[in-house]
Amino acid sequence: MTRYADDLALAHRLADAADAISTARFRALDLRVDSKPDLTPVSDADTAVEREIRSLLADHRPGDGLLGEEYGEQPAAGPDGRRWVVDPIDGTKNFVRGVPVWATLIALLEGDRPVLGLVSAPALGRRWWAALGGGAYAGPDLASGAPIGVSGVTDLADASFCYSSLTGWEEAGRLDAVLQLMRDVWRSRAYGDFYGYMLLAEGALDVMVEPELSLWDVAALVPIVTEAGGTFTDLSGGPAPAAGENSAVATNGPLHDEILARLGRPAER
Repeated sequence: MTRYADDLALAHRLADAADAISTARFRALDLRVDSKPDLTPVSDADTAVEREIRSLLADHRPGDGLLGEEYGEQPAAGPDGRRWVVDPIDGTKNFVRGVPVWATLIALLEGDRPVLGLVSAPALGRRWWAALGGGAYAGPDLASGAPIGVSGVTDLADASFCYSSLTGWEEAGRLDAVLQLMRDVWRSRAYGDFYGYMLLAEGALDVMVEPELSLWDVAALVPIVTEAGGTFTDLSGGPAPAAGENSAVATNGPLHDEILARLGRPAER
């Protein structure tokens, strides 16, 4: 048990409440979908999940801060700088099209450091979680979770490489580097959103990279990957996540320096 045992139990309770709402709305014929100002979709499930999590945190952690994708920032009332970061449904585009790869992401930060992360993907029947110093686990619930760990692959030619959309890498000026990596590795796939990071933490693949993320997209992923034995930085090799826009390079560890070197600087335009 770690010092975050009570917080981890609460995170599972939040996930249980989120799963009850999201699974009831998944593939619902009356699902309402709107567009946000950035033209990304938001469903009634996204907003309902975040409202429920906010209500539960107000009851159980009233002094903690909260940042959610749909309703923004609620500053901490206490002096210790604890803040929960929530993405009510990561993979909303999958959710609204009936693709079962989506999840609720729940993180606890102390200052800028994620100390707890939970990813719940009820349509896949799977949940992943970790707290600082306690290892990483996966399973249907807290009581039946089993430890997970990253792979031991050390040669890029043997690696399974996962990436986000190629258009994002093109916009970042790094498409040529990503395409070359895809040619040089054993296998490449774009599983997308949270899922590639969780497969990395389980040892099913070896590298996951994304050029642009928000804090709520990434905060819950970092403790799970690192407690599973992996390495998680931004594209410059610095710590992730940051307060604003983020990039992500997550690996099993032995491959990390080579991936950073291969992605390199953006191409000249």
